[in-house]
Amino acid sequence: MIGIRVWITAWLLQFAISPTAAFSASELNSYVLAISWQPGFCETRPNLPECQSQTPDRFDATHFTLHGLWPEPRGNNYCDVPPTVQEQDRRNNWDALPELSLSSEIRAELETRMPGTQSFLHRHEWVKHGTCSEMPDAESYYRESLRLLAVLNTSPLRDLFVDAINNPLSSEAIRAAIDNSFGEGMGQKVQIVCKSVNQRSLIVELRINLAGPLIEQDFTTALRNAVLRDPGCSMGEVDAAGL
Repeated sequence: MIGIRVWITAWLLQFAISPTAAFSASELNSYVLAISWQPGFCETRPNLPECQSQTPDRFDATHFTLHGLWPEPRGNNYCDVPPTVQEQDRRNNWDALPELSLSSEIRAELETRMPGTQSFLHRHEWVKHGTCSEMPDAESYYRESLRLLAVLNTSPLRDLFVDAINNPLSSEAIRAAIDNSFGEGMGQKVQIVCKSVNQRSLIVELRINLAGPLIEQDFTTALRNAVLRDPGCSMGEVDAAGL
């Protein structure tokens, strides 16, 4: 009898420690695409190398950049990542994380569209989030992330931000631009993130709910099938490049 109890306890524990066991299939089949407005973000972290090197004519001065693609729900992190690597990541020792096997094409794209690579953000995002995604390796994870980012950078949403540089922009205007780009009601899947810097409320990021699986799925379909999201801050300034 004792032996049976020990076996049952061990069987239950394997699910308790699994990073995905407590999540339903529908929860695991969704993502958040986090895209940055880099000038605003850099006002909050001016000492980062990617912020020190930003110029008005660089890509990230007038385009959305990649922060990350996060499998949901929150807490679905570090899948099959060794504890020593997890500890380095949690300590923000991102330069000590394993180097990623990426093609020269994807690496070059990330250097432009994910300026945080200068701070090894790409290693952190893969270790913490990408390892729990449907993509089997860092190459496919970033290929999908960049594909989704490109859709937004060629949409009226990006034009709205560029036209509003140095001016405030409301969450209603941002969500309306998303509706205009991808269909009525789609703006309700997006959250606006602002940070206060020297008494200025700056837009630093958009977080967009997407339904998976994502590989080769049309962006609009992934957005349409996603759950609604809290709008976040109601108003924020679209910062210009330069600290």
